[in-house]
Parts: sequence; C-alpha cells; structure tokens
Amino acid sequence: MHYDFDEIISREETNSLSFEGWKSYIFKGRDNINFQYKDKDYIRMWVADMDFATPAPVLDAIRERLDRKILGYTQLFDPKYFATLESWFRRHYDVVIKKKEVVLSPGVVPALKHLVPLIMQADESVLICTPSYAPFKVAGDFNKRRVLTSKLVNTNGDYRMDFADIEQKISNPDNKISLFILCNPHNPTGRVWSKEELARLGQICVEHGVWLISDEIHCDLLRAGKQFQSMVNVLPGYKKLITCTAPSKTFNLAGNLVSHIFIRDSILRAKWLERHNDIQNPLALAAAQAAYRDCDEWLVQLRGYLDENFALVEQFLQTHLPAAKFKVPEATYLAWIDFSAYLNATDSFSEPAYFFAKEAGVLLEGGNMFVDNGDGFVRLNIACPRSVLQEGLERILQALVKQEI
Repeated sequence: MHYDFDEIISREETNSLSFEGWKSYIFKGRDNINFQYKDKDYIRMWVADMDFATPAPVLDAIRERLDRKILGYTQLFDPKYFATLESWFRRHYDVVIKKKEVVLSPGVVPALKHLVPLIMQADESVLICTPSYAPFKVAGDFNKRRVLTSKLVNTNGDYRMDFADIEQKISNPDNKISLFILCNPHNPTGRVWSKEELARLGQICVEHGVWLISDEIHCDLLRAGKQFQSMVNVLPGYKKLITCTAPSKTFNLAGNLVSHIFIRDSILRAKWLERHNDIQNPLALAAAQAAYRDCDEWLVQLRGYLDENFALVEQFLQTHLPAAKFKVPEATYLAWIDFSAYLNATDSFSEPAYFFAKEAGVLLEGGNMFVDNGDGFVRLNIACPRSVLQEGLERILQALVKQEI
C-alpha cells in the first residue's frame, strides 16, 4: 500500500496542541501576545508530533474496537498484546523484553515525574546532558530534586557525551547524584549513541550505583543505514535500569496516551503498581497493538519521506543560508540548526521562537527552550508535507534577510 505523506490535513478545531495551543505553550504567561499573522496562517513546525495521517491500519483497528459498542472499564489482559510488543522489539532491535517488567503510563513525561520520587531521596540529584529535552529537568524540578547538567560536546554538528565530566560529577559525593536520565536517540540533536558510548555511560552508572532511565521513544525514527542500540542489551543485568518506549512518536499517536515503561527492579515495579496501575483507554490499546503489529511498511515509507525532507533542509541551507550550521540527524524528525550567524538582534538570538513567530509566521522552538547549551539554535519539526516544509524554509529565509537590511 502506498501512503500519501504529501496530503495536507487540517488540524483546526481538533483541540490540537500544535494548532490551537501554541501560544499558551511556547509563550506561557504571554499568550495574549499579538502577531501580524492570522492564527490559521502560521506554519507549525514546533511540537514533536507529525502532520501526517495516523497509519490506516491503526485507524481501522480503532473503528473495529468501536464496533464492539461498549467502552467500559479496561485493563490489559490479552496476552496477544504483549506478544505483539515482544515481536516488534525482537525483529527490529534484537531486544528480548520481559512481560513482567512492563508497566503502562499515559506517556514518558508523566512516567518520569512519577519515577523520580520513587527512586530518589529528597536531598539527591538528577544528572542530564544538555541541550536537553526540557521535561527531563521538569521531572526533577516538579519533585523538588536538584538537577545538574553535563554539556554535550559539539564538533561540527557531531555531538558527544563528555564522559570525564559525567564521571567527575557522579563521583563527587557533594552532588549526591542518584539518577541519570538518558535520551537515546537524543532530542534535540538526533544523535544515535553507539554501543561503545552507551557501554561507557552504563559502566559509570553501575560503578556508582546510579539509576539510569533510558528514554528510547525516538528509536524507530532512524535515517537510512543507521542502527539503534537499546540500553536493555547494553546493560543486560543491571537492576537499576528503566527503559521508556512508546508508539506515539513513530506512528503519530501522541494523543493516544499509551507508553511502555520497562522496570527491572521488582521492588520499584511494585511501588509503581501500587500507585499507577490505572484503568486504560480501550481505543488506545487497540491503536498501539495495531501499530506494532500492522505498520512495518508504513514506517518504511515514513522513514524514506523524512530522509528526503532532511535532504531538502540541508540543500536549502547550503544554498541560501550557508553560514547556518546543520547536520542531518541520525534519528528523529527534528532538525537542530545553528542560526547564530544570522540571529544578531537581541530578541532574535535570545528568543528565536518569538522572532520567527513574529517575523516569519513560523512556529518553532528556540535553543533556549532546551535547558542550556543551545544558544543560537532552533529545533524545527520537519515531519510535515514537503510543500509545507518548503514554505516554512522560505519564510525563515525572508525573515533573516529582512533582519540584515
């Protein structure tokens, strides 16, 4: 079956965070701000969901479940659901999952907020690498735990973890670091960490008895020729490993509210289940199972389309904005672009999201929204029809050219 990723789908009047909720999210506390563009005329390239139709097999599964006519109290009893999960991870990543380790969460972000107080004392600290997906820091802040950072080293767009810095911070008793939160593949840079890098990080955590949460939600969104290594295989026996996965990013199911959290430690898992063994949405379970069972071909075509979108971004920048620094990410559908050579005005450099919303009618996220180590960068969601991407790039170009005049 051929899937049409060029289709323009209106998200207006669907309670979409991307479409209706952008002001309150990007400009929290200033959502009464007025820009020159009408709301419907913005190019939305910010929050990490896709403007592509959810796969047809998933929509069919939801309709089939609706045809059963009763949407009563639901929990996960069907062994075929777990068999589907086991098949997916074995086929794609040679990962053997254990049914007993799986707990469900509405999302990875809520899971992080729930896990932090279960595994950390009040005086202990979290360590994250920056630039970082902001909810990693929020998980600590929300629970009143100190959050420490280690800056990723950027060499011409090739990001690396600074293991000497990580080990120094973890080994320092004054820091009281008991948790490291890893993003693999990394958001926002798109790095897919190698087995050797993961092993080095894992070794540090094991030697110091630090919990390791590995957020692997972007693992399916690889560029052609790239391979993903899960921490499940890198640290096969470490009890303090928690792995977070979900079909949400891969199959455009962010509103579906099903994530799979793999908790090895039986005591921690029991604590989770005491507090969070919730009723499930029957439509969400049907959708997640269909995604992992029936959508391999959809994912193949999606990856190909994203590869071509990234090639367009790379060529456009080389041609029109050659001083911009950009490297096609190894995974995700997020372009991490260094526009610092062009963002010379105070507001455009310190708050790129405001500048591009005001001057270009393009909604994106600035590097200042990724904790730290992101000055001059923007994160651009390119999971949209190519015509939309082209228009967004053209608007960005015109805003930057106008700024220089």
